[in-house]
Amino acid sequence: MKTLFVKNVMPAAVAVLAIAGAFATTSMQSTAKNKTVAIQQGYYPDASNKCTQGPVNCSDIEKEQLCRLNVTSGPTVFETDDQNNCVQPLYRIVNGQ
Repeated sequence: MKTLFVKNVMPAAVAVLAIAGAFATTSMQSTAKNKTVAIQQGYYPDASNKCTQGPVNCSDIEKEQLCRLNVTSGPTVFETDDQNNCVQPLYRIVNGQ
């Protein structure tokens, strides 16, 4: 009886564990993709200090490096309000994050 149980049930149990592992791996991969940053349009100030120049793709999620016009140099890029004032500095997108 024990031998029949091991012969018949163990392969099914292994198959169920394999399928569960495949689903768990797939769900972890889709969670990592959901963490990508939404690109936000940023603007840099013109001579009159209004944010009318641009747009530049940046992120509003705080990171180590600010978003700049020429990636690592140039004026800092900002989020604008309804009056085109530069209100919040934006951050550089690195590797899709």
